[in-house]
Amino acid sequence: MRELVTAWQPAVPGVREVFHARFVAHAYPAHTHDAWTLLIVDDGAITYDLEQHHHGTVGPMVTLLPPHVPHDGRAATTHGFRKRVLYLDTTVLGTELIGAAVDSPGLADALLRRRIARLHETLASPGDVLESESRLALIRDRLRAHLLPHVPAGTPARRGLADDLRALLDRDTAAGVTLRDAAAELHAHPSHLVRAFSRTFGLPPHRYLTGRRVDAARRMLLAGRPAAEVAIAAGFHDQSHLSRHFTRVLGVTPGRYAAGSRSRAASGGTP
Repeated sequence: MRELVTAWQPAVPGVREVFHARFVAHAYPAHTHDAWTLLIVDDGAITYDLEQHHHGTVGPMVTLLPPHVPHDGRAATTHGFRKRVLYLDTTVLGTELIGAAVDSPGLADALLRRRIARLHETLASPGDVLESESRLALIRDRLRAHLLPHVPAGTPARRGLADDLRALLDRDTAAGVTLRDAAAELHAHPSHLVRAFSRTFGLPPHRYLTGRRVDAARRMLLAGRPAAEVAIAAGFHDQSHLSRHFTRVLGVTPGRYAAGSRSRAASGGTP
């Protein structure tokens, strides 16, 4: 079974990207997003680790992975899996819900799953923005109902050296920052910075930055920009450097990823 992906950016506020994929052999390395990952599985099963805890998801489940928290993913069987994903902005779900989502990323909610599936169908039809917004609002309320009971009142935002380094990395992901410059700005030893970041977020700073650059690249590719231009704009040395990291994370080359979006557009919007 060939591994396939289709991705696009809908004109719906709060939805950064729609991503449909069928994978057999590809295994996602540990990575993060700066958006919420809302996932349903249409065939097969997925296993994944989230903040060093093992989880799995199958057809009846809804999976919600929070931003800035490392996770990986792989097929649970040799059959592979087929999934549909929505990447949601933090304006849809706030960062105060991250802890609750880490504790309970899998949601057994048949109504929520049906609503997400219907939203995917609506997003596949250009022009149905109002309907998509309405469906997204219902999904948001359902997700918050699951998560809010698990959020302690007055939970403080996570602070510390690791957060400061992440803020530096996020400030300009294309240009990046050297560990030496970050250490000077934060008044910390470089090795202490790496240890603090890895302990807090579950992956070293360079892998976090690479993941952010891949996220930026996929959005530019979906906007129709050529891969060679995207590579430089996203912060990679050249197109081959982009291709190597993009394929490692997403299981397809930038060219195939962009071609899937163009194919969908040419077919009139049907994934």
